[in-house]
Amino acid sequence: MQTKIYRLLMMALIIIMLPLYACTKETSPTTSPTTTTPSVSLQEKAKAWVNLLVEGKFDVAVTSFDKAVAAQMSAGRLKETWDALLDQVGGFKDIVNIRTDTQSGYNRVFVTCNFEKAAIDVLVVYDAEEKIAGLFFQPASASAGYEAPGYADPSRFTETGVAVGTGQKSLPGTLTMPKGAGPFPAVVLVHGSGGNNRNEAVGASRPFQDLAWGLASRDIAVLRYDKRTMVYPQDFAADIDNFTVQDEVINDAIAAIALLSSTKGIDTGRIFVLGHSLGGMLAPRIASQDSRLAGIIILAGPTRKLEDLILEQYNYLASLDGVTDENEAAQIKAVEELVRKIKESDIGTGESVLGAGRAYWEDLEKYDQVATAKNLDLPMLILQGERDYQVTMVDFQGWSDALQGRDNVTLKSYAGLNHLFIFGSGLASPAEYEKPGNVALDVIEDIVSWINNRS
Repeated sequence: MQTKIYRLLMMALIIIMLPLYACTKETSPTTSPTTTTPSVSLQEKAKAWVNLLVEGKFDVAVTSFDKAVAAQMSAGRLKETWDALLDQVGGFKDIVNIRTDTQSGYNRVFVTCNFEKAAIDVLVVYDAEEKIAGLFFQPASASAGYEAPGYADPSRFTETGVAVGTGQKSLPGTLTMPKGAGPFPAVVLVHGSGGNNRNEAVGASRPFQDLAWGLASRDIAVLRYDKRTMVYPQDFAADIDNFTVQDEVINDAIAAIALLSSTKGIDTGRIFVLGHSLGGMLAPRIASQDSRLAGIIILAGPTRKLEDLILEQYNYLASLDGVTDENEAAQIKAVEELVRKIKESDIGTGESVLGAGRAYWEDLEKYDQVATAKNLDLPMLILQGERDYQVTMVDFQGWSDALQGRDNVTLKSYAGLNHLFIFGSGLASPAEYEKPGNVALDVIEDIVSWINNRS
């Protein structure tokens, strides 16, 4: 039951949740297999494998797993995962695209499938023997229909590929630099939960690209990068008993700050962290560990415990149609049990609860983001969308209650904006993330104004 609920949560709560893993295997740079460019035949193999799931031939599908994955994913568990996906996104319709790349010594095939309610990438990871070494179900990442916002002016900036961190486990990123001599103020973008890419792409939206291009068009440099749980998901799975948000988020944000601090043309006295969702929740902790920051910007940052938000979101989604049926009620009850396990630290060795191990949840339980922020003598800008159902106005009020009245803290909420700070109307739901949209111009201008006043 836990696996099914976890899959449902992952598909429904796109932004704030933990990484979506069906199964992964540990890899090492010294032992990774030699790869070749993914072939058409490998694409056809992945397509045929996905069709096995569609046809319900799970006992045949598992014969394609390598030994490590086979040990984690039985035919029964694979069926449960697939059924849970269908429960959430509706019936399978067709395969609309297949694309490939290589990463960390493995060939990856993205099989983009249309379901009744959403487009999903079935990511099949192959080793050198063309055995399946990893399997992921995630919102389609092609961002079909995305258009750059009108407030972005590419003639005013350049983009350069960079590496965040050092050594073999650095992260690929993009530095968006205004044209001119500078020095320019700079912002590090810190993602929400999940295996996000540098654009924090969700459906047809790329909020981090919007932010980077919008700010750089107004003479503010921006560094964004692919998240560790996207680039090296095997590390999370292999070290689940020790992996924490320090490993997932904070160390890399500090490495990004260091990179900006040594980059020509950056005003090292005006480097800021902008955290979205989980990144906003952790922004005070990042600032407490790095004295180089001139301030922090929190977009939709929770003030409550993450597991409480998970349960709240699940109840919200179950109520969208006005009826909570028996199946949904049972699923909510199961999530309540998982939340209890987190709060009581009732998590065994090697056990994953809502996608993370005991160390991860214990780390978050000990962290008080509001108290940490109160102890910071730094300027803060805290922004919130009033239509956000994932991090709500209750959380915004938490920041306001603790920090309002301080001369160096600015708080603002926006009517009509959702969790991605994109305008919408009516009850917010995951379906609107599939519609093209951009971060609101008001948000861009408010961030620019606030940074420029920090001179």
